[in-house]
Amino acid sequence: MKRKKFLLFYTLFVAVVFFCMFSNICFGADPKLVSTLTGAFTKVKTYIVKIATSFVAVAIATGLLMRKFSLGDEKKIYRANNLIKGSITSYVLIICIDLVLSFVETILS
Repeated sequence: MKRKKFLLFYTLFVAVVFFCMFSNICFGADPKLVSTLTGAFTKVKTYIVKIATSFVAVAIATGLLMRKFSLGDEKKIYRANNLIKGSITSYVLIICIDLVLSFVETILS
């Protein structure tokens, strides 16, 4: 029984490997839908980076103003520092995601 299962799985595995190796599908050009979606994806990516840049600038300015006008209150200073750290961290994360997506896009094209 065990040997039959092993032979079945082995045969299926070998069949799938040979099917994948010998099936060559070639297209003359990119389909219109794929190129449209790629263009839209690129536009959305650039808009997200532009919006994130302005949001981070506003958040950092707000944190600096909160720290300036805290009048020595430790709780307000702590909140302002957390706001600045969080906004810088999220912006760095967005920029890193943009870099990774650009890298993948250049590899695929």
